[in-house]
Amino acid sequence: MGIRYAPAILIGRAIRVLARLRKPGGGSAIPGLVVNSLAPRFLTTTLNTFPDGLVIVSGSSGKSTTTKMLVAALRGHGKRVFTNPSTANITQGLTSALLERASLTGRIAGDIAVLEMDEGHGALIADELEPRLVILTNVMVDQIDRFHDPGMVAGMLAKIARRASVVVVNADDAFLEELAAGLAPEAVVERFGVTAGVLAESHRGLGHARVSEHRLDGGGVIVTGVVGRVADVVIDRVAKRVRLPARGTHYAVDAAAALAAARAILSERFDPDIAVSTIGAIPPVFGRGETIEVRGSTVEFVLVQNPASFQLNIDHLEPGTDQILFAIGSDVRDPSYFWPVDTSRLGRVSIVSGSKAYELALQLAYDGVRIDRVEPDLTRAVDDFLALPAPRSGVKTVIFSADSMRRTRAHLGLTAVGEQE
Repeated sequence: MGIRYAPAILIGRAIRVLARLRKPGGGSAIPGLVVNSLAPRFLTTTLNTFPDGLVIVSGSSGKSTTTKMLVAALRGHGKRVFTNPSTANITQGLTSALLERASLTGRIAGDIAVLEMDEGHGALIADELEPRLVILTNVMVDQIDRFHDPGMVAGMLAKIARRASVVVVNADDAFLEELAAGLAPEAVVERFGVTAGVLAESHRGLGHARVSEHRLDGGGVIVTGVVGRVADVVIDRVAKRVRLPARGTHYAVDAAAALAAARAILSERFDPDIAVSTIGAIPPVFGRGETIEVRGSTVEFVLVQNPASFQLNIDHLEPGTDQILFAIGSDVRDPSYFWPVDTSRLGRVSIVSGSKAYELALQLAYDGVRIDRVEPDLTRAVDDFLALPAPRSGVKTVIFSADSMRRTRAHLGLTAVGEQE
């Protein structure tokens, strides 16, 4: 690539420094926006230069955790992996991530790139990408202000998948199975999924817009059981047990996706024991069931992004959780989007906050949830919540949408796990 991108890289890095001085912990997208304007092909050209190729992880939900798991498995096998650990998955965020590591010639030291990618932004640049492998996690009712309907999302994912020689799909998702059937004959399709027994134990289903009629049988990676933070999986008919970063069947499915992808990438070098152990050792992605010490209190952070993840995460909260802060922000433009979710299991919420606090409180009240206080000012709510006495049972739990997550994180001075890797 020579030095044709050097001016844009230098300008982007200067802007990154200024943005971080102005807003510590924030402003990560601004350098990417500038570089994408100055050098529109920088992102795609750089991503296509890795010796072992580019891996894209996309879908409605589970992208961040699946990416982190796959990166751990590949590194456990000795691969040098470039990734976007801050979960910045749109074009400007991806470009900003590249600026952290790229040389002035636009190259990054590493064997392979593994990137989570927003389905909409991924579809926009798909024609310029040459991915070796694409992982598709699921299709859910998601971000109705952007995607309108699941069929639209499936179409975007198909555009990304058609660029890859290997596509790893969730066999329990009917949209993805139809997508796989429509790929070119030379494309290799690998699958992951759950057994009928696991599906039956998930009394609200898997959250997919459409669930396949048939379960995966035989080859692939199959989740056979989930208890708390431990999942049993079968990899090519060999049973293994993997520790999950958080509770829930959805995290077990993420692990199955990562294992299926690692096996496809590494081929005969794939060691299931190494993959399972390295995946089991990773901490949660920030906000995805992460539990940390904050101001002397143990706090669990739970991100809800669409009705399916909202429901699944509430259903898998630790029973008897005594103190909950629930915050929905400006990213949820129409709070009725979440009304299909049954929140009654929460029982009681200490503080409801965020710019949509009163709308959320109304939903909770209709579901019979007791609310101690509504405080729209998120920073005040966070401070007061952390100042509460220790809970009688469980740990202090913060449930938030993406906007409230970012604001909470900035207010507390937290850095996403792995962001500095």
